[in-house]
Amino acid sequence: MKPLIGVTTSELRPGELTTLRRHGEPPHAEMALGITYARAVEAAGGVPVVMPPLELAAIPALVARLDGLLLSGGPDLAPAAYDARPHAELGSTEPRLDAFEYAVVREALRLELPILGVCRGAQALNVAYGGTLHQHLPDVVGDAIVHRQSEEGASLTHLVDIAAGTRLEHVVASTRLRVNSFHHQAVDRLGAGLRVSARAPDGTIEAIEDPAQPFVLAVQWHAEMLVHLSAHRALFDGLVAAAAGVVRLPLAA
Repeated sequence: MKPLIGVTTSELRPGELTTLRRHGEPPHAEMALGITYARAVEAAGGVPVVMPPLELAAIPALVARLDGLLLSGGPDLAPAAYDARPHAELGSTEPRLDAFEYAVVREALRLELPILGVCRGAQALNVAYGGTLHQHLPDVVGDAIVHRQSEEGASLTHLVDIAAGTRLEHVVASTRLRVNSFHHQAVDRLGAGLRVSARAPDGTIEAIEDPAQPFVLAVQWHAEMLVHLSAHRALFDGLVAAAAGVVRLPLAA
């Protein structure tokens, strides 16, 4: 059987379809997820399972049915989770959705499931491990490299250098990649047990991983938009291959 890969929905938007509500009712929140994530998992041989933001008590039963986890991109993370005050440039946040995602990560780690994080997903992984974020990257590294590109998603706008001997190097079979870039937050202090596996030339952390886990890896760029390129597609191939080897335990009675 093809492995089931849970894909987080990291954004909620107000629903505008009047057919889904009575006249005069306020819009209901809707989950938002780019179809490119599901397509990338499917192309790698997995079955994507979109994860709604459930109550925390429901997370163990949900994650127990999965073989792997993909943490998607999305809006800014609320800084209260790492005891910081909001920056003036902080975008809209969903703290309850963030809390769901952190809890999903911790349960997936408990079950030793493979995890791949993308953009916001890399930041969420770091916070779930106890790390912190730069809330507005231009304040830290300036603007020599544009980390919020205006070009379309398949455009490669800057280089990243990959640390030798890391899982990321093994997966993408390279020590240098060109990537796209759509973020203004980034990893600051690493969470406990994580290591840096790639940086941009301005020092921005572009990838992190847990060397103690078989496959826990996250990249700051939007690799799901670049699966036409073998090195970026390899991230999803690696996730699905690792998930195919997971032995799921029976649910507790």
